[in-house]
Amino acid sequence: MKIIILGAGQVGTSAAASLSREDNDITVVDLDAMKLRELQDRLDLRTVQGFGSYPSVLERAGAQDADLLVALTNNDETNMTACQVAYALYKTPKRIARVRAREYLDHPDLFGDQAVPIDVLISPEQIVTEHIQRLIEYPGALQVLDFADGRVRMVAVRTYADGPLVGHQLSELRRHMPSDVDTRVAAVYRRDKPIIPEGDTVIEAGDEVFFIAARNDIRTVMRELRRLGEPAKRIVIAGGGNIGQALAKALENRYYVKLIERDREHARRIAEGLEKAIVLVGDCADEDLLREENIDQTDVYCALTNDDEANILSSLLGKRMGAGKVMTLINRPAYVDLVEASAIDIAISPQQVTIGALLTHVRRGDLVRVHSLRRGAAEAIEAVAHGDSRSSKVVGRTIQDIELPPGTTIGGIVRGEQVLMAHHDLQVEAGDHLLLFVVDKRCIGDIENLFQPSPTFL
Repeated sequence: MKIIILGAGQVGTSAAASLSREDNDITVVDLDAMKLRELQDRLDLRTVQGFGSYPSVLERAGAQDADLLVALTNNDETNMTACQVAYALYKTPKRIARVRAREYLDHPDLFGDQAVPIDVLISPEQIVTEHIQRLIEYPGALQVLDFADGRVRMVAVRTYADGPLVGHQLSELRRHMPSDVDTRVAAVYRRDKPIIPEGDTVIEAGDEVFFIAARNDIRTVMRELRRLGEPAKRIVIAGGGNIGQALAKALENRYYVKLIERDREHARRIAEGLEKAIVLVGDCADEDLLREENIDQTDVYCALTNDDEANILSSLLGKRMGAGKVMTLINRPAYVDLVEASAIDIAISPQQVTIGALLTHVRRGDLVRVHSLRRGAAEAIEAVAHGDSRSSKVVGRTIQDIELPPGTTIGGIVRGEQVLMAHHDLQVEAGDHLLLFVVDKRCIGDIENLFQPSPTFL
């Protein structure tokens, strides 16, 4: 696929790195020549220097025969204009744009072929906000991924020595749970190495376990893997940027929320847009401020400023002073490993959270949702089965008879409103949504081929 990416910022660079490894023809456009040189030195792609919405720049980037335009600059208007130009002048088949301002997002009628011709809107701030909300909803979870419009979820937890299942085989998991609750372990990581889960796999303390269950059964399953903490009540958010504001607004009616913002005027504007949350003016790394606001009684502390160093220092301080769970927004990939080896509970990378929304629209086959995991090395995918037993490699076959690439597991199937765990004798039907965990991203092409019906299927 020929793809043009506008913007060599953090999100654009992550998208280019991910897509260039998958046999795509990538061209990146940006005004910064140094950023483009650095990209070209480490990735197999073309670069074009220039203003991304100019017709002459898009033409040099190859818009006339591109399959996809992904506009990821930091300017909403540039992204929207680029999609308009690509559609009007070059008939680029698919256009994806990053749009951050709520003034635009609150008016969906603006977007479409009869208005601003954007096929897919990407709002990293909104995606990250929803990601943090799910983590707060499930204390102890490292990741919570939605599939099938939220009817089923994949959750990652780290097991502890006091977990009921630790030291036992996975086959024993169902015996401990109510008869109407079913689950499937999709992957296990032990000391950062994947283990393909089998019935006789023994769970050890410190394992990172990815399991799939219906949304209403998640807490029941989590109790078998680790001791659950009390539901969160008190949330402190450091940083009043787009993510901090959106999170405070989303949480204020269910939790006791405080938001710390350094700039007094900006804090006043934030407070005017909130109903119940308390907005404090101050430095999130101020020990006296955190003590005055009872950080030791805080259930979740979220450091969401635009400064990685400030987030890390504030999080470490909050944790040392007694905050229950600490989440830290990290933009620089190099910092993620450092943070995960520290006292900070969860490092949130906006690029990795966002990249799945892009990958969903790049994949071949009917892959309706993609989540990028393990810093891009693995993926969780929701794929739709089409065809019949003659034209499809999955329809009409039981789970055990499907020829999956090495390291790939099927965790569950959504059939209409039913959520079915992928036990070996379950047969796939046309229209089923299969939930897969792919340990090795190099196998993605095989997954795409698996879910493409033969040319004889109409």
